[in-house]
Amino acid sequence: MNSIILQCINLTKSYQDNGKKIQILKKTSFYLNKNDIAVVIGKSGSGKSTFLHLISGLEKPTSGYVLFDGIPLSSMSSNQIAKLRNINLGFIYQFHHLLLDFNVLENVAMPVLINNKSIKEAKEKSYEILKKVRLEKKIYKYPTDLSGGERQRVAIARAFVNNPKLIIADEPTGNLDSYNAKIIFDLIFELNNNLNTSFLIVTHDLYLAEKAHVLFEIKNSQLNIKKNIK
Repeated sequence: MNSIILQCINLTKSYQDNGKKIQILKKTSFYLNKNDIAVVIGKSGSGKSTFLHLISGLEKPTSGYVLFDGIPLSSMSSNQIAKLRNINLGFIYQFHHLLLDFNVLENVAMPVLINNKSIKEAKEKSYEILKKVRLEKKIYKYPTDLSGGERQRVAIARAFVNNPKLIIADEPTGNLDSYNAKIIFDLIFELNNNLNTSFLIVTHDLYLAEKAHVLFEIKNSQLNIKKNIK
């Protein structure tokens, strides 16, 4: 059985700007094993967000391949990639992107409803994952009634609600103080351990970088491994 959930082979991304070639990534190869937590670090502008866009199918590489669970994204239609993102990928961002006119339960239920499930099933799945992030008593609250840390826990619940194989997180604690950031990090490791979900996280936080199973750095348009504890 394939133990690799995500793989990049000679991934290259470049742009033309006023006739000048801008190299973002150059022949980058990478793999992430199932159930691992990988962290990517690098200076601002090094290409971290572009890398996340490429592996999630939001951008196409100039050359090279991205494979999810052994299947090349290049072999998928745009509708198939969109379905992959909704079902098998979960996303957590620096800003929670919650819908302010909907309560906590409704926000978390959105990906399930988009997946054409019933309202009953969507609410049941949302409540179960909200219990795991310890927000079951806040399901009828609105985002404006929550603290920053609670909003980000709702965002994590929303990312998990379809039981994805991989969570992609872009600076998930960038807007939080150190106390709430540690709560979020500990929750990520708890969910990884209990639900066997893989994580690929871009962050500047050294606490998370030290605890990651695998640590990569993007530097000079290349992704290099810095640590592997598994």
